[in-house]
Amino acid sequence: MRSVMSVSFPEQISSELESFATETGRSKSDIIKESVALYLWDVRFTSLRKSMMRRAKKVGIVTEEDVFKALS
Repeated sequence: MRSVMSVSFPEQISSELESFATETGRSKSDIIKESVALYLWDVRFTSLRKSMMRRAKKVGIVTEEDVFKALS
């Protein structure tokens, strides 16, 4: 199922989006969909990473070397 949304951008972003779409031969809609998907993934990943770092510190895993030792 799809839903249609209306989004308003400042003129500078709108202009850059239009140029990028033209340069890449992609639709503005596709670029925006991909951008939102990447943004949401990044937010979730960052949140998970912060949560896991707190847990790791509690058990003494602080550095990449600690991670390697724990997994070896």
